[in-house]
Amino acid sequence: MAPTTASARKAPLHILVVDDSAMVRQALAAILGAAGMRVEVAADPIIAIEKVRRARPDAVVLDLEMPRMDGLTFLRWLMSEADPVPALICSSLAGPGTDVAMQALETGAVGIVTKPQLGVKGFLLDSAEQLAEAVRGAAHARVRRRAAPPPPRQDASAVIPPRARPPLTTTTSKVVAVGASTGGTEALRELLEAMPPDAPGIAVVQHMPELFTGAFARRLDGLCRIEVKEAEQGDRICSGRALIAPGNHHLAVRRSGATYLVEVLEGPPVSRHRPSVDVLFRSTAQAAGSNAVGVILTGMGDDGARGLLEMRQAGAHTIAQDEASCVVFGMPKEAIAGGGACEVLPLPKIAGAVLKRSS
Repeated sequence: MAPTTASARKAPLHILVVDDSAMVRQALAAILGAAGMRVEVAADPIIAIEKVRRARPDAVVLDLEMPRMDGLTFLRWLMSEADPVPALICSSLAGPGTDVAMQALETGAVGIVTKPQLGVKGFLLDSAEQLAEAVRGAAHARVRRRAAPPPPRQDASAVIPPRARPPLTTTTSKVVAVGASTGGTEALRELLEAMPPDAPGIAVVQHMPELFTGAFARRLDGLCRIEVKEAEQGDRICSGRALIAPGNHHLAVRRSGATYLVEVLEGPPVSRHRPSVDVLFRSTAQAAGSNAVGVILTGMGDDGARGLLEMRQAGAHTIAQDEASCVVFGMPKEAIAGGGACEVLPLPKIAGAVLKRSS
């Protein structure tokens, strides 16, 4: 056993340098290599993740400001692994006492080296001995696994700010806002196929990947008596038309005089989705008030529950699909529990109720 232990002690430390600056990668590789370490480099955290998975390093030297993924996000991933890797932050952003330095230490970094904004190469070379010692210390640190925090949950305020005053209701035009997720493609087909050519204008959010919504809209357009199209910026919501939110974009209803338009918006995911039903429902509540009907169909999660309540509070009639006809009774269940649904109906009866309430 003794020879094996001795040889293990002589094995060079395996260090991974993650920095988007080629000059920094080259300088650190030279400094740490001269100190007897085996150095790998990665230009961004995505590349680094693959290298860590292939061969766990003894330590990571990590910049914070990088493309594709920032250093803190990568550090959270590193610390959430079953065998977390010690990380030494080497960044110009992490000055003593800065918020980002505190966040890095709280996330699990074992130390911080602050690079200057200018003269970085000279600083690294002048600090070679201290850097090598800091990296050795990091490599021998014992770090504990930390659960990755859930991503921050955004509500509709991230895209549609709350409105203090009620919307004007001088127009008699009606708007129907519909939200759906798991099982929603067939539920929407049944709902829209039942609509007559003079049905009120409809805006739809269906959770669906980008590039699929256009084909979905074209399929429905061929089956329905109303026009169905993927929404574009400024499209009018008018009688005999349904607009489907494009994938990876929010859909919002806006009032323009006596007519309604849609806006196709960027913005963060809301209720973990983009497009989000909550964004559509909130914007409809603000733009149309009691001139709207809200419908929440089958789906997993709770997207739309808060927005449907806002629609009801603004005077809209709101409908939730019942459990028996849902593929997944998640979104309607949450909307009902939150008080957002005026009535709960089986899917075959929803079209009739929408037409009655919007006549």
